[in-house]
Amino acid sequence: MQRPQINRREFLLTGAACASALHAKPARKPVVSIVRIENGQIAKAVEKAIDLLGGIKHVTKGVNTVMLKPNLVFPQAEATTKLAVVRALAEAMQRAGKEVSIGEGSAAAPNFNVRGMAVYRTRKRDILDPMQQYVFEQLGYVDLAKTLRLPLVNLHSGELVDVAVPNGFVFDKIALHRSLTEVDLLCSVPMMKTHQLATVTLGMKNLIGAFPGTVYQAVRGHVHDLASKVEPTAASAVVVDMVRANKLGLVVIDGSMAMEGNGPSMGKTFKMDVIVAGTNPVATDMVGASLMGFSPAEVPTFLWANKAGLHPGALDEIEMRGEPLERVQRSFVKPHLMAWNAIRPYWGNQEITRNLYGGRAGLSLS
Repeated sequence: MQRPQINRREFLLTGAACASALHAKPARKPVVSIVRIENGQIAKAVEKAIDLLGGIKHVTKGVNTVMLKPNLVFPQAEATTKLAVVRALAEAMQRAGKEVSIGEGSAAAPNFNVRGMAVYRTRKRDILDPMQQYVFEQLGYVDLAKTLRLPLVNLHSGELVDVAVPNGFVFDKIALHRSLTEVDLLCSVPMMKTHQLATVTLGMKNLIGAFPGTVYQAVRGHVHDLASKVEPTAASAVVVDMVRANKLGLVVIDGSMAMEGNGPSMGKTFKMDVIVAGTNPVATDMVGASLMGFSPAEVPTFLWANKAGLHPGALDEIEMRGEPLERVQRSFVKPHLMAWNAIRPYWGNQEITRNLYGGRAGLSLS
């Protein structure tokens, strides 16, 4: 069935034109805040990080509806955005009079598309929908949604529309959950982690979870297959396409706990105790990566973002507020980088056609 098309210009103008602001070099430097979490007070640190950007009313000016997009790649608390960070943001947005939702399309979960060490790709809605509900439940998001009376959006399925990506690197159009096209502001809330494909996974890379699995498969196997024909990481150029297809206008990096080494799931976690925030996704991620000990040139996503005309291109083009970079910076253990074609045989090489619960799963080579 053909999905409705949305003209990109009209799409961006329906919100605060958040993403479009990335394309032109601003007259003033983009601002990124760096805040230490003191005595475990995560909410206080999140609030301070937003205040350093000008306050919640400033960062949501002209915005009525906000979707928070955490990184809930697996139902493992140690590898995902912490609930306290999302709660603090949701409550701040609600106090400012905004309608808030939380959206995610998780990659995998045991007994749905994972068995043992094997991870399978799938487009099957009868697998993806209960899997997403399970992830939300396991990580406490169902209870949070009930407490704050906000909707949880399963980005894998539902009403989808095609959004044009002019001059896209991998896609000239991307199917998105309609809610992403109707919301005024998308706020990415990633956990600070390394990544074996993309080097780091922060605010922009977090949007891989916005590719609906019913179109692009869980573990986004189809996305990575196509992206690998453009560049070897299969997770950098395509992320820039997704950023340009959305109204990403705020990134809040959860560095309460961080992961180094072979992320996004097999690395070592430790207390980093930092929150990084900014309204420019490239700038915010660049500062986040620098806190992890990576130069901008080491992160392919930044290079592809600059090729697309997104700014900034260097750290000296960013105004940093709060803690000095060097005072918080730590050299993360770097991931063992692998090309998608090397990972593919072990990660998402087979397709599952039936739920792994209760009985035999249907598998076929993809």
